[in-house]
Amino acid sequence: MNSYLSLLKTRGVARIMAAQLVARFPFGMLSLAFLLHIERIHHSYGAAGLVLAATSIGQAIAGPLTSRWMGVWGMRRVLVLTMSVCAAALLAIAIAPTLPIPIYMAIGFIGGLSTPPVQPAVRTIYPKMVNSRQLTPLFSLDASAQEVIWVLGPVITTFIAIQVSTVLAILVALVFLVVGGTWFIASPEVGRVRIPRSKRSLGAVLKKPAVLLSTVTGFLIVGACAAVEAGVVSTFGNNSSESGVVLALFAVGSLAGGLALGHLPIGPWGMAARMFVVFAGMALAVFSTNFWWLTVTLLIAGIGIAPALTVMFAIVSSSVRFSETAEAYGWVGTGQLIGAAMGSAVAGFMIDRFEAPGAFWVAAAFAALGFIVPAVFHRAAPDLRGRDASPHPDTEPVPVQPS
Repeated sequence: MNSYLSLLKTRGVARIMAAQLVARFPFGMLSLAFLLHIERIHHSYGAAGLVLAATSIGQAIAGPLTSRWMGVWGMRRVLVLTMSVCAAALLAIAIAPTLPIPIYMAIGFIGGLSTPPVQPAVRTIYPKMVNSRQLTPLFSLDASAQEVIWVLGPVITTFIAIQVSTVLAILVALVFLVVGGTWFIASPEVGRVRIPRSKRSLGAVLKKPAVLLSTVTGFLIVGACAAVEAGVVSTFGNNSSESGVVLALFAVGSLAGGLALGHLPIGPWGMAARMFVVFAGMALAVFSTNFWWLTVTLLIAGIGIAPALTVMFAIVSSSVRFSETAEAYGWVGTGQLIGAAMGSAVAGFMIDRFEAPGAFWVAAAFAALGFIVPAVFHRAAPDLRGRDASPHPDTEPVPVQPS
């Protein structure tokens, strides 16, 4: 715990971490907000799933692309442009009169395409703010805090959407986007750190085994969480207090796991071991939708989430050049965002057919793959026990004048 307190006392760390969390908070709200909003309008979880799928396609394209743009035009210009377009898309979905599903899908695609690349930006900034010894604990602290986005965000969305309206739930996410994005963009570190222009083609960084492994596993773990959230809401219906308690304890498990286990050495099996905890909890959740059963099993599952994300961030950072970090984290972020949308979408279809238990089947399947993939491909993960997790410096030939 002392290492985390020391990190927060480092100049600028607490501020930049808080700003990026607020800026990214809407993306822990929007999958569920869209699901509830479109279902309320068209009375079909399947129709809502189509809108989420279109949004995820836009996010898939945006992640690595806008991250590379930051190396060309600078972080602030890209962040301002994407934030503005994304905000307009969210506003359109929230306040437009009832529209056909294809129109909602088009707007969702634009919103996904303009997702601000905050995560790649801040992951690139972190190594420039702390020394190499502090970097892995910083990733752990950030991963623990990040779970507030993916787990607490749906709690707020559920409460607002059920108690007030789904329109307000989307508008609240919009406020977080604009306020948090503006705060992050105004941070001195965003203007101080310059991302070098990458000399490699788009997507070449995925040839790094650690980057590809983190992207796929990130997709699976966040997809599992999104399916759980949809399942909990479907299980308890309008009883928002029970939904909120279950999802809040899911978040508590992740926060506790991140702070307690985040400092552990990271070996080749580190990601698989942490993902097994997630899988075990979600697999147990399949057997009953009883309130107390879900509370305990999802608390167990949550313990592995933040530690698994810590491993992803650390192995990516240690495997790429500094000029490649933004794009690498863009791909990882894309995996997570698509996972959130696809987990909700598939769970929505399963809820339509099998009611609430169908969503937990989806969550368990995502989590099972999330354990199997890093276990089978554990050699793709570097052994960071006793090693520095900082990115490799960019080097190039230095011309020498003949004597």
